[in-house]
Parts: sequence; structure tokens; C-alpha cells
Amino acid sequence: MKYHHVPILLKESIDILNPKPGGVYVDATLGGGGHFENILKHAEYKGTFIGIDQDEDAILAAKTNFSKLDCDIRLVHDNFCNLKKILRENKIDVIDGIIFDLGVSSHQLDEDARGFSYNKDAPLDMRMNQEQELSAEDVVNNLPQEELKRIIAEYGEEPWASRIADFICEARQRERIRTTGELVEIIKNAIPARARRKGGHPARKTFQALRIYVNKELDILESSIKDAVEVLRPGGRICVITFHSLEDRIIKDTFKLLSTDCICPKDLPVCVCNHKKLIKVLTRKPIYPSEEEVKSNPRARSAKLRAAERL
Repeated sequence: MKYHHVPILLKESIDILNPKPGGVYVDATLGGGGHFENILKHAEYKGTFIGIDQDEDAILAAKTNFSKLDCDIRLVHDNFCNLKKILRENKIDVIDGIIFDLGVSSHQLDEDARGFSYNKDAPLDMRMNQEQELSAEDVVNNLPQEELKRIIAEYGEEPWASRIADFICEARQRERIRTTGELVEIIKNAIPARARRKGGHPARKTFQALRIYVNKELDILESSIKDAVEVLRPGGRICVITFHSLEDRIIKDTFKLLSTDCICPKDLPVCVCNHKKLIKVLTRKPIYPSEEEVKSNPRARSAKLRAAERL
């Protein structure tokens, strides 16, 4: 099975992660295996390497692509929010490094039937884990108007969220919305022509919002990063690549919390929280893709890399 995904910020993330022979490394978002493959190479194929993905297509492709390698590779069809359980089941207590490459993969965008792309008419799906029940079709056809508005405004940062939610609810009363093409037309009709002329594709923000909601992407992020830091051995590193401001804000704030000793209110005379910092942040500001990378892969344009080291 072909599972195409161009790894973004590859050199930068692998340089920071710095895999060494004999270590235990986790790719929490395996995708097409680009980062995973380079972790293997830099560790000279010596150590334990765990690849996690909730998309079964990614796991099946990785089993084919890495089957001939003579090293300890463990591929897990699961969500990275279950990292501790996955490590427990693999009898692993601590790890030396972990990478998260968040968001949707090139394969998922390009695979028509998955319904992630607003450029192709396809079933309105957007499930990263195709075993889960809730799809984007369920969301746009069943959620109350106010909840739709909230999702599109909050997760898509879409200024026309209220109008888009109105138009969706009007359209679904006439006929169930089943395809991405139908939804795109509704969104185009909802956004005034003058506003559609700038800011990229008019459906981009709404599709982002629906994808985030369907896959609970933001709900699990903070706890997953905290779990990952907890299982890192001292000196172990975590790299996180984000693709929009909501993800990046969560990573930035979580890193800030985990790299701070006392989190008591400033007016307290003594510390009562007993909070101890666990990490040193390695990226004071996020690392962005080079102009060359963005030119060769436009999907890299919004990517940001943040990294930290366990104390």
C-alpha cells in the first residue's frame, strides 16, 4: 500500500531529537514514516522504535515499508493520547525521545474517499481513525446551530462562522449534506464575494474546524504532551510540529508550565504548589520551515517546531 507523506521540518526535528544507537524512540504520529525512517537511520537501526498512528492505512503501509529491516520496530494502531498504555503493553518504562507531527497527512488530504480536502468532491468523512463512529457528515447534519457556530469560530478562527452555520442549517433542512463539494458550495454562498477574494480558499477554516472537532485533536493535546514528558528519561527530548495557531498555543503554554518551578499566584508570600519544572525548552521561538522547503512543499508554510529536554 502506498502512503505518501512529505515529512516537514525533517532535518530540524531530527537534529534536535538527536537519536542515538540503543535508545528508545517514539514517533507518535507515524503517517508516511518519513520522520520514523530518519530516526532509525540516525540511531543506526539499533534500539527500540515505536510508531503510533490512529490511521490504519499508515500502520499497514509502515508494516510493508519497514518489514525487511532487522531491528526492534513496533507499530501500534492507536491514538497517541494512550501513550502510557502503549508503553506499558510493550514493557517500556522510559523513552529517549518522541516526536509529534500534528494535523492531517498528505496521504489523508490526497485520498479522495477520506473527505479531508475542500478541493475534491468526496464523502464528508474526515475521520483519522476510520473505526470511530462520528464523521464530519454527522456533525454538519446533526449538531445544533449554535454549537456549529462555536466549532467553526473557535477551531477554525473563522469570522463568518455565524453566517456559515446559518447556511448549513438552512441547507440541511432541504436535503442531507453528504459530500465535501456540497459543503464547499454552502460555505461559498455564505461568505460575501468581497471576503472570498482574500485569505485563501473560503472553505479552509471551516474544514479545519470540522476536522479538529471530529478527531478531538485539541482536547487530547495538553495531556498527551504531559504524558510524553513524564516518560522521558533525563536528557530525553520531545519535538512537536504544529500547523495552526491553536495547536501551537497549547504546546507553547504546556512547555511553559512544565519548565516553571512555582505556579502559585504572585501575591502569595511562600510557595504552596510544590510544582517542579520538568523540562528545559530548547526553542525560545518556534522553528519555521525554510523558504526552499515552503517553495517545494506549500503545505509546510504554516508549520512550527517546538522542542524541549527532560531535566
